[in-house]
Amino acid sequence: MANVEHGGRPGEAFAAGAAGTAKARLGMVRAALWLVAAVLAIRQVAVVLSTPKGERLTDLETWVGPGGVLHVNGSLYDSTRFTGTPFGGLVLKPLTRAAEEALGWGWTFGTLLLVVALGLVAARALPQPVSRRTALLAAPVAISLLMLSLPVRNTLYLGQTSIIPVLLVLLGCFAVRGERTSGLLIGVAAALQPTVLLFAPLLWFTGRRRAALSTGVTFAACTALAWAAMPHDSYTYWVHHLAGVGLGRPADDLANQSLHGALLRFGLTGPLEITLFLLLGAAVAAIGLRRAVRYARDGQLLLAVAVTGCVAIVVSPTTWQHQLLWVLLALVGRVGKKASDRYVWPIAVVLVMTLPAKMMLPNMPVLHPLRDNVVLLAALTAACAVPFLSRTSPHYQVPIPTQYAPPVEARWKHVPLLPFLRRVLSRPNLLLELLLIRVGYSAYQQVRLEAHGGSNEAARATAEQHGEQILAIEKFLFLDIEHWVNHAVVNVDWLRAFFDFYYTSFHFVVPLSVLGVLYVRRPAEYRWARSALGFATILALLGFWLYPLAPPRLMPGLGYIDTVHGVQDFSQPDYGTLTALTNQYAAMPSLHFGWSLWCGLVIAVLAPKWWMKGLGLLHPLFTVSAIVATANHWVLDAAGGAAVVGTGFALTYLLQGPRVSTRGKPAEISIAEPDQAKDRTPS
Repeated sequence: MANVEHGGRPGEAFAAGAAGTAKARLGMVRAALWLVAAVLAIRQVAVVLSTPKGERLTDLETWVGPGGVLHVNGSLYDSTRFTGTPFGGLVLKPLTRAAEEALGWGWTFGTLLLVVALGLVAARALPQPVSRRTALLAAPVAISLLMLSLPVRNTLYLGQTSIIPVLLVLLGCFAVRGERTSGLLIGVAAALQPTVLLFAPLLWFTGRRRAALSTGVTFAACTALAWAAMPHDSYTYWVHHLAGVGLGRPADDLANQSLHGALLRFGLTGPLEITLFLLLGAAVAAIGLRRAVRYARDGQLLLAVAVTGCVAIVVSPTTWQHQLLWVLLALVGRVGKKASDRYVWPIAVVLVMTLPAKMMLPNMPVLHPLRDNVVLLAALTAACAVPFLSRTSPHYQVPIPTQYAPPVEARWKHVPLLPFLRRVLSRPNLLLELLLIRVGYSAYQQVRLEAHGGSNEAARATAEQHGEQILAIEKFLFLDIEHWVNHAVVNVDWLRAFFDFYYTSFHFVVPLSVLGVLYVRRPAEYRWARSALGFATILALLGFWLYPLAPPRLMPGLGYIDTVHGVQDFSQPDYGTLTALTNQYAAMPSLHFGWSLWCGLVIAVLAPKWWMKGLGLLHPLFTVSAIVATANHWVLDAAGGAAVVGTGFALTYLLQGPRVSTRGKPAEISIAEPDQAKDRTPS
């Protein structure tokens, strides 16, 4: 036995077993991510091919269809429907001989393969060093993000070519050998999209001068070839339209996310706008290319390529939505010295590139300039402002570790169910919190609106049938007090005014105030309370979707009085304009009461004074009185709201463990080891 122990074989066997288990888990995660990527790819193709003819691949149809511009004998640019370069038209010309149906299928699947290739090349080009886990998981994650991104979805739907220049640049920088071949690919990309010529200075100032010269020569050769084949079109594009300016939709269209488009949307026109665009564009190009050269010399060539692409987005006269992929590549840059800040930039980029701008910011006139140019602002900040870390920084590989509270003993063995969701003591990043709250609320609004709400008769009949079911249950339980309370309050003017004001004013103000106070004063409790609120809201959305319910005020023939919105016209299935604004049948469970109960419980648990706890508990009491008195909810709706809030707290306890109290004496903290922090940091 002594010899066995001295030989270390049991320890070796244990280490081999642990390594085998970790490898098996990593393999399962990798397989799951590839499955997700495959499902997203199939879904995107299915969406395109299931769209009726005439509504899908519209740009491709405009170019090579039976009546497309590539068939006509005149100029490609007579109708301004073709926005590509003359060389692009020359390349696409042979496709006019393909059968229409076969061309649509081939173009869609070909674009899909290009996206996969782009994801694979980008994953291999990550700045070194990367962990083995990152190396194995990067490709499916990259492909999935590309499939979800608005530029790729737009490209697949319209039948565009905008993925090709991006892929050619990445192939030229990372996949091929020899500077001349690299420059050849980037030059062809520039012939298809002229702003790609900005990569020539990047190559030149990073020591790849043959590649830079090859890029320029290839671009000139391709352009000259197109000029020889189509001199009139080339003159129209390069001289009359100044490299395509004015082609396609109006330059001030919201889809044009370039600096030129933004200046036009701000009301600037004429020589002033042109001068300002040229000056600002030159400044952005100088700053952005200087930063790109620095990152390339630092060993972060993929980030340098992304920054240069973002510069191209900003300085191009027209940058349509399908040409914005460079911004997505910029998420490879690392920002922030703290481990908790590392996710802010990548998550912000993913949100901007995968969700409509109206989900990022509220629909407020003062924020419209920001909302209308959100992708341009992302490209501009990536090119000129985001402080990406250098690989020589001590925090590049090992950020400042996150502080965790010591685990609290749980009553059951498997609590917390997800031990990696340990209680973090530090305050979360405010920008990330605001982004996630805004996106979560937008999703909440969308689900409320779409979940069987609509204005159709079937949804109305279902909601009213469910209302009759709820009323019958309440009568059986002797809870049907809504009619009596409603009419009693209507006869007392001051009480009616109080409940109307309370119903319309405190639903959002109080929860946001509680979250704000906790964020500033009690960050650990903020995370606990926010998680419970998030789970409760998700469960409520599921209830809205599965059980559309007409509130008392929208039940014809029962005599309820809508004290807030006034008398409803029950002869109109839409009930006036209310249904156009939100889903009037999202009543079960009541989030009016649910959110107020969450506020009351959080205040009662965390408030230091007894009178604060009492005031907190008054809020759900006043809220339940208001929703019943104004005929906006049934009593059982409030019970449903209480159920989802209770379940939200239970899920938080189950997944993360008991709440950590940080009030009073300073809590003992555990700081993640450098290796652990490194593993949690995205590469």
